[in-house]
Amino acid sequence: MQDLTTGPLTRHLLKTTGFMLVTMVFQTLYFLIDLYWVGRLGTEAVAAVGVAGNLSFIVLALTQMLGVGTTTVVSHAVGRKDHALAKFLFNQSQVLSMVAGVVFLLLGLALRSPYSAAMGADAETAKLSDAYLLWFIPALALQFALIAMGSALRATGNFKPGMIVSTASVIINMVLAPFLIFGWGTGHPFGVAGAAVSTLISILIACVWFTSYFFRKDSYLHFDTALWKPKLAEWRRMLGIGLPAGFEFGMMAVYLGVVYAITRPFGAAAQAGFGIGQRIVQAGFMPVVALGFAVAPVAGQNFGARLPERVKATFRDASLMAAAVMMLFAVLSHIAPAALVGIFTSDPAVIAVGVDYLRIVSWNYVASGLIFVASSMFQAMGNTMPSLIASAVRILLITIPVVVLSRMPGFQLSTIWYLSVAAVIVQLALAMYLLSREFRGRLSVAVQTAKAA
Repeated sequence: MQDLTTGPLTRHLLKTTGFMLVTMVFQTLYFLIDLYWVGRLGTEAVAAVGVAGNLSFIVLALTQMLGVGTTTVVSHAVGRKDHALAKFLFNQSQVLSMVAGVVFLLLGLALRSPYSAAMGADAETAKLSDAYLLWFIPALALQFALIAMGSALRATGNFKPGMIVSTASVIINMVLAPFLIFGWGTGHPFGVAGAAVSTLISILIACVWFTSYFFRKDSYLHFDTALWKPKLAEWRRMLGIGLPAGFEFGMMAVYLGVVYAITRPFGAAAQAGFGIGQRIVQAGFMPVVALGFAVAPVAGQNFGARLPERVKATFRDASLMAAAVMMLFAVLSHIAPAALVGIFTSDPAVIAVGVDYLRIVSWNYVASGLIFVASSMFQAMGNTMPSLIASAVRILLITIPVVVLSRMPGFQLSTIWYLSVAAVIVQLALAMYLLSREFRGRLSVAVQTAKAA
């Protein structure tokens, strides 16, 4: 366990972000390398993985509910130096993650074929998506346990085990993928399904490895089956904190579903171009995502310790770091989009869609980075509803006009991207306003509580 309530905040942020960034760099490398290999299978294969990958946002939404709630309640307990409570909350989160993972597995396998048929631009894309999801859904189900364990450790300020396990599993994934996709050495290629099988194997190894950490004697958190009896009040508390954050990603999944449905008449090339653009954006945002994972426990422990000035300073330092990184990525996406997209495909139609997407959305990178930091601050203070409100406004400002305009003659895909830029600016303004209200409210209460103590 690392005490984040003392010492320089910038050092804490850089150190914890560094651990998360190493993990995410390798995860990003896997996503990009996986997309590179799948791209060798053709445009329909790329489109199929993009369609199937939309389920990742649904899982991200559900695991965010669990992960955000776990990080918040455990970090507050750690900030108050209440080891027994932190251990109890950790064990409750693990039981909850197991239940959620099993439910998702059963529902996902039952609905995978109808989903693929509904979202694929053509029969071949739908067929490949269905084959991919057969193995990818079990991999996603294991993510619930993995996220719950990692979130609890981050709450204690311990990022190293997660970095080691995640990095190793991603390397395994990268090595296995081409062998299973193309049948290297075996003569039995699995195609797009091979990419999903390699993901499943690597995540299974990561889960077993991560679990072993919590049986070590020097671990601050331990598995204790005596604490596994479900406490619904604690489940509601964790999910209550995590629900708005999870719902944000759920709305993003809906938005992506709408985009894929609208791009369907434009063909597989349009879906593939958007899918590649999305992967590139996700890769570029990894430093800010890593920073967000660092902000939540750093600010959370200081909030639990009733140190409001350190909470505000955490936001200030993290915002400057996020803006600087996103500015560099925005410049790269604006001046060299064709080079970025061309790494993954040689199809001119796919490249054209990807280039158009990157050039336009690069204008909102800095704003999105600041939104990530603000969202982590809401998590740290135990109230994610403001973040949900800001995100909901953005999704509504994009989705409703896009659905209406897509029915009009002459509709172009670029309309979606321009609306996205405008909506993100509105979201940033609203998020900053709501965060200032949280600072005036919750941090004032923290000061009064500290004085009373």
